[in-house]
Amino acid sequence: MMNNSNGMISKTSSSSNTAQSQQSQSTGLKMHFKTPEGRYKLHCDKTYPSTLLHYAHGKTVSQVTLAHLKDKPVPLTPTGQSSTFSATSGVRSAAARLWGGSNGGRSLSFVGGNGTSKNLGGNSRIGSIGASSSSNSTTNSNFDGNGTYLIFNVGDAIFISDLNSQDKDPVKSIHFSNSNPTCHAFDQDSKDGHDLIIGLNTGDVYSVSLRQQLQDVGKKLVGAQHYNKDGSVNNSRCTCIAWVPGGDAAFVVAHADGNLYVYEKNKDSAGDSSFAVVKDQTQFSVSHARNSKLLQSNPIARWHICQGSINSISFSTDGTYIATVGRDGYLRVFDYLKEQLICGGKSYYGALLCCAWSMDGKYILTGGEDDLVQVWSMEDRKVVAWGEGHNSWVSGVAFDSYWSSPNSNDDEETIRYRFGSVGQDTQLLLWDLEMDEIVVPLRRPSGGSPTYSAGSQSSQWDSVVPLGTLQPAPSMLDVPKISPLVTHRVHTEPLSGLIFTQESVLTACREGHIKIWIRPAAAESQSSNSETLLSTGLKEKPLILRLKAMRFTSHWCLEWPLVFNRAQRHRVINVVDLT
Repeated sequence: MMNNSNGMISKTSSSSNTAQSQQSQSTGLKMHFKTPEGRYKLHCDKTYPSTLLHYAHGKTVSQVTLAHLKDKPVPLTPTGQSSTFSATSGVRSAAARLWGGSNGGRSLSFVGGNGTSKNLGGNSRIGSIGASSSSNSTTNSNFDGNGTYLIFNVGDAIFISDLNSQDKDPVKSIHFSNSNPTCHAFDQDSKDGHDLIIGLNTGDVYSVSLRQQLQDVGKKLVGAQHYNKDGSVNNSRCTCIAWVPGGDAAFVVAHADGNLYVYEKNKDSAGDSSFAVVKDQTQFSVSHARNSKLLQSNPIARWHICQGSINSISFSTDGTYIATVGRDGYLRVFDYLKEQLICGGKSYYGALLCCAWSMDGKYILTGGEDDLVQVWSMEDRKVVAWGEGHNSWVSGVAFDSYWSSPNSNDDEETIRYRFGSVGQDTQLLLWDLEMDEIVVPLRRPSGGSPTYSAGSQSSQWDSVVPLGTLQPAPSMLDVPKISPLVTHRVHTEPLSGLIFTQESVLTACREGHIKIWIRPAAAESQSSNSETLLSTGLKEKPLILRLKAMRFTSHWCLEWPLVFNRAQRHRVINVVDLT
């Protein structure tokens, strides 16, 4: 059971640990992986109910959203604010170890749940597979209106799991008729009850109150707003969905036909907007609802981004820019308010599948079918590094802004970034990069390799790329290569995403299984039964710290052999795990 006031991690039961160990042995997976700062340990996993038949999964890929509901009195019709981070925006700060309950953090506990008590009666679990859905007005008296939850889709259902419970099964399921949910997002700054948006493979979009769904014991959406009903505006699959940061209840929905639509939830959801015909499918264009009588209808604008599917979208933290990646292999970065293309470029091969911003808005990660991770600079509007390490498509990337070097010092001007990637090779990769010391390759002699000494720079680095330019993929010899710090096989199925939080790293596979890996500091606290903070990255975003170059003791070097490749302004660190 769980203490809903303190929410601190206690040791998992011996039976749970035994079950995890047996499962790991049978699949050949380790329950931990090592980094320079210590071991990340498998804490628990979440999944869909065992009663869900495998063929019901369909062809949709499971995505995960982290949602935090603040402590507050629960009205009959919830209208309160909420906080969360999506799968590409969870972050962690090294200073979090010293912060008490800051940033709305909660610590894990298994002495209860997120405001729910475990009743083993047949219909007591919220929205469980066996729950009655005869009345949408029936509420769950055990839910007290707060907690941290994982929202994920499998087949024709949305499942909601209590992050603070070691139970694998979800506490709530929401089922859709004749359609599958494909994407979802949670609004940390919602000014009314509707904070969760869900996109379907039919093009339909719903907005609901997460708190209201948890209060209801049924298996259907309650109090929902329905947009693009029956695909009236666009009947292609919703591929990704996102709230606009600081956008006053605005959200965007991307579709498989290359169009992105802007909605405002305070406007009519039933009205059908009309847009001009796209004249050139190869060019970016923006169209607004052209009939003045439809100004109160949704959607309010259509962005034609590309030919083919938009595979992922990501807003910068301040909402100024939006990045998209698509089937055509291009990253595109737009000024959201000005509706203007800023920059972009092509992958080395195939489609791009995922993208993510750094918390300071300076860099963008992309990954895709070329098995590579690329780092883009907003200042230079070009690729500044690429990483090789995956053996298959890269399906998820994210910056870990809660991380810092174990031997950091605020007096140093160097900024180091930690980021992660997951792929269809079932592996999680962690990367370290000091962008202030990045190699700038110099001009290559004819038929030779690039040089890394003082002198004039390669054309890749000569000047900032002009505004609005989509670039071809640069030569790999002109861009610094980085190698992963950690490579660890975390699932048996292809992975679909990852989330960094204050106390953990969450990995999810395409089939709907989620694993929670506790960070070294949290794992040590857990083993000693001391209080720790829950991983929820909430409304207040941590600042990127200025970090000092790492200094290694002889003892640490013996345990972690290092390979340095220093050239002019860049340092790459490879750590070899000999254990």
